[in-house]
Amino acid sequence: MGMTTRIAWCDSTFNPWLGCMRVSPACDHCYAAALSWRTGRRDHHGLDLWEPRALRVRTSPDYWRAPLCWNRDAQAAGRRHRVFCASMADVFDNRAPSAWRADLWELIRATPALDWFCLTKRPQNIAGMLPSDWGVGWANVWLGTTTENQIEATRRIPHLLAVPATVRFLSVEPMLEAIDLSPWLDELDWLIVGGESGVGNGSRPMHPDWARDLRNQVRAAGRAFFLKQVGSNRTLWPGVKHRKGENPIEWPSDLRIQELPRRSRPSG
Repeated sequence: MGMTTRIAWCDSTFNPWLGCMRVSPACDHCYAAALSWRTGRRDHHGLDLWEPRALRVRTSPDYWRAPLCWNRDAQAAGRRHRVFCASMADVFDNRAPSAWRADLWELIRATPALDWFCLTKRPQNIAGMLPSDWGVGWANVWLGTTTENQIEATRRIPHLLAVPATVRFLSVEPMLEAIDLSPWLDELDWLIVGGESGVGNGSRPMHPDWARDLRNQVRAAGRAFFLKQVGSNRTLWPGVKHRKGENPIEWPSDLRIQELPRRSRPSG
């Protein structure tokens, strides 16, 4: 759950608590669950944190103070600091105590120089879990949902679009099939795409043409496209050698695209 990260689209990760539950095909080879198992993390009853009955485990007070330091450093440097919240949990998990989420919103409010990327597989819960002063969206919170296949895109995106936000984004990772996102792209700002990683060649492959098709959809809508990695199963990607397919130099030249949104949405 380290605070520094190799994730190409953010500077740090922050986990207000640990633990989650698998809810869709994207979760089948969950890297967070695998990491938790390898490191022996358990809840207060000794249950694996990704076991359906497990309780969520809050991270330490010292850990919670780190974003305040990042905020001071970002203000001093005059730059935005991007934070992925939460890589080992889900901010909008209804199994997480509401008081912890309230504390998280207070932390986000106290760190205006940080851009907090809240990515969820539970967008149906977002509206009921936002702070009372959310209004048209906080300037430093980006809301996103995972859309690994067409079924989840169709199910989840309308819930995301129903909530006002400064930036709305999708994470198509792991990308498990060709997906048509064109019906919703006018209301979105950013698309992250990635293949599955973490289980070597047992990872499900992402076809290069699936990524190209999404790139074309995003280009047509005038939005930002970010290819994060091509995945651990590299059989469809000749010349890609890095373990997760994360080195853009090894990709086809037309897919070496890592853009961030160039605008913010002023209202819902």
